[in-house]
Amino acid sequence: MKCVTLALIILAADVCAQANVHEWPRFRGPKGDGAWNPPGLPKDLAGINPQQRWSVKIGGGYGGVTVSGGRVYVMDREKQPESERVLCLDEATGKTIWEHRYPVTYGSIDYGNGPRASVVIHDGRAYTLGTTGVAACLDAATGKVVWQVDLVQEHSAVIPTWGFAASPFLWEGAVLLHCGAEPKGSIIALESATGKLRWRGGSDKAGYCTPVVFDAPSGPMLIQWGPQNITGMSPKDGQEYWKFPYEITYGVSIAQPIYHEGILLVSGYWHGTRALKLGSGPEDVSLAWSDEKTLCGLMSQPLYKEGYVYLLTKAQGVICFKLSDGSIQWKDDHQLTPKDRNPQISLVWADEKNNIACGLNANGELFFAQFTPEKMEEITRHQIVGKTWAHPAFTKGAVYARSDTEIVAWDLWK
Repeated sequence: MKCVTLALIILAADVCAQANVHEWPRFRGPKGDGAWNPPGLPKDLAGINPQQRWSVKIGGGYGGVTVSGGRVYVMDREKQPESERVLCLDEATGKTIWEHRYPVTYGSIDYGNGPRASVVIHDGRAYTLGTTGVAACLDAATGKVVWQVDLVQEHSAVIPTWGFAASPFLWEGAVLLHCGAEPKGSIIALESATGKLRWRGGSDKAGYCTPVVFDAPSGPMLIQWGPQNITGMSPKDGQEYWKFPYEITYGVSIAQPIYHEGILLVSGYWHGTRALKLGSGPEDVSLAWSDEKTLCGLMSQPLYKEGYVYLLTKAQGVICFKLSDGSIQWKDDHQLTPKDRNPQISLVWADEKNNIACGLNANGELFFAQFTPEKMEEITRHQIVGKTWAHPAFTKGAVYARSDTEIVAWDLWK
């Protein structure tokens, strides 16, 4: 009987793993950590011949692409009449299944081409956050509105310079939204089923960083990086455990932090990296090390493996460094993306076991490269879309990417 039970558990785990390779339901993938790792990855990546499956014209936006249940989700903006849209497309053909549209006024929002956040798919529902603060929950199959909330009108959220950009984060029946609600509510938690307020917490204004919950030594901890502080909070009720001062020029707190080896890593464009050590108690936090000159990330979430971090920086390109002390191992000198005042690569692990990374750079080039603590070695690259800062979505052997004018699907291998 025990053998049968064990076999069923293994079979169930295998089915779930196979389902996950066809899903990219939220910002940064199934687990939100940039792990793709599809089965059947060709050994000879240099020899792949990607084929475009479809291309569909869309409006502007920086929001990433998500994929779930054979459907592709993305947000865009139309100028006449001015509105934001949530689009659901057929994964095989690119045909529109449904769209949800609502009016907006961008006004003086800088870089105002369109929405910035990814659509999050969970339990048959699609959760969104628009540039001007419209949060919505839609039926993922039909687009029917379950609830819709204007965070500015209903919760006194304050739109930052570049608009709301943090993707919704789902945690135990709540949608966590980084919106800088006043007088207190850097993050507000809405009931995922109804849109009603569960709690509000944190005192920072709105930045651009998607909230994230880590399993800290003391238990689940919500990390919010805002324009003035890195904050540790309870995801259950918004209680503030600790606040570490880190004021950012222009308020550009963007890339999600990562947490490994008991160290919380936060990296910013103007003032570099802070590595915080989280202790056994929820209020136990201390500075492990910092680097203000070289390790200056911007929009790109770093990758981690076995004690080493791979980070795109503003001045040196991709850099490999030790998480424990920040010691630099190598720099790629902008080989993987053009040198620019706002460099960008969306990085994922394509084969983490064998150190194979994949990235979509700002020029719309998809590349595969091997990242080890000793060196970076590029394997291949292909032009798949126009200029973009948006995060692509990956499924078993395909990539879905968007620019300001189109969304595309490419089969990378058969």
